[in-house]
Amino acid sequence: MEIRILNKSDAQLYQEVRLSALQINPEAFGSTYECEVNFSLETIAGRLEPTNDKFVLGAFNDNNSLVGIVTYMRESTVKTRHKGNVFGMYVAPEGRGQGVGKLLMRKLIEKAKSCEGLEQIKLTVVSDNISAKKLYKSLGFEVYGVERNALKFNGQYCDEDLMVLHM
Repeated sequence: MEIRILNKSDAQLYQEVRLSALQINPEAFGSTYECEVNFSLETIAGRLEPTNDKFVLGAFNDNNSLVGIVTYMRESTVKTRHKGNVFGMYVAPEGRGQGVGKLLMRKLIEKAKSCEGLEQIKLTVVSDNISAKKLYKSLGFEVYGVERNALKFNGQYCDEDLMVLHM
């Protein structure tokens, strides 16, 4: 398994995995397939361009297929730069049960630690996603709150647990 920072040359692969994620697990994301299906490769490439405060990690299996993605973005204002956020964590069905999620998150945490002044990493997870919550807790994340009815999809509400890792 290779975990690396994605860049604009990975736009096509990333978009395929992201769209698949939005179809397979629509309840887990704030966006929808319908919102993202028409994004141009140029738009995706722009989003993938890494900086010191923003990057997307990809997990590639032995067949060089992209089987997992996760995004890190640091807060940008003077009063919030001590915080970073995790977004869009997803492991494709063919990568599940192999520790891909843990590898992605360990690499994200390791890289985020190099951000000077970073004190915490935050994320949200759908409250009934037991396997994701177990993963995050195993890495030291703690629940600090619950947002009731955080997401609404097809008339159904989902609560989200708010989690934080203090550095």
